[in-house]
Amino acid sequence: MQHAIITIIPVYNHPDTMADMLRGVLASGQDCIMVDDGSEASCAAVLDALTAEHAPRVELLRLAQNQGKGAAMIAGMRRAQQRGFTHAVQIDADGQHATADIAGFAALSRQHPLAMVCGAPVYDHSVPKARLYGRYATHVWVWINTWSLDIRDSMCGFRVYPLAASLRAWDSAHIGRRMEFDTEILVRMHWQGVPFVTQFTRVTYPQDGLSHFRMLRDNLLISRMHARLFAGMLLRSPLLLWRKLARRRAV
Repeated sequence: MQHAIITIIPVYNHPDTMADMLRGVLASGQDCIMVDDGSEASCAAVLDALTAEHAPRVELLRLAQNQGKGAAMIAGMRRAQQRGFTHAVQIDADGQHATADIAGFAALSRQHPLAMVCGAPVYDHSVPKARLYGRYATHVWVWINTWSLDIRDSMCGFRVYPLAASLRAWDSAHIGRRMEFDTEILVRMHWQGVPFVTQFTRVTYPQDGLSHFRMLRDNLLISRMHARLFAGMLLRSPLLLWRKLARRRAV
């Protein structure tokens, strides 16, 4: 299987971090698609300037209105596939992730070209404790809804998508477009039989970092997502049980 990989950065009002993020991506040897998810004019201007500075290695897609991280990623993945790429690194725009780790993600993806490569955060002292502990509720629901521990962390925004399988999962179901996207697409890909591998990666929370997490709205979206996935798991439980037993027999 041919392996051609590019990095996608979904961007919504992160003008201060994008120059460093983009330099790090290009230093890793990869080209980049930035997807402007309806950012304000100040951020849009920064993205325009960076695209001009780093052309032709950088492409800018622009969504007229903010649609959410998931919608931005899917737009980027479709564009990457149109350009002939088979895989795409997702890395967030807020500067939490170490761009130096992109090479490790890409290497693991080349070793496992059919697999979803998921980042598992290695936090330093900067991580807010509420964020750290709050993630475990989602982890538990993911393990329940997949009948497995294959997805070590479904919320890390640093990962490598096999494009064909990812877009097939998106096109075959209603998947949330906002903060719930990262988790939901992984569960649905797992249901479709996509294998998963884990890459540990350093995560730092900048003290002046900008978060777009909206407590009420996004917690409601995530709760609805878990309810959808739980219902889907119940419908698929015979298949999941058969798959689990088959894996045990193969060991």
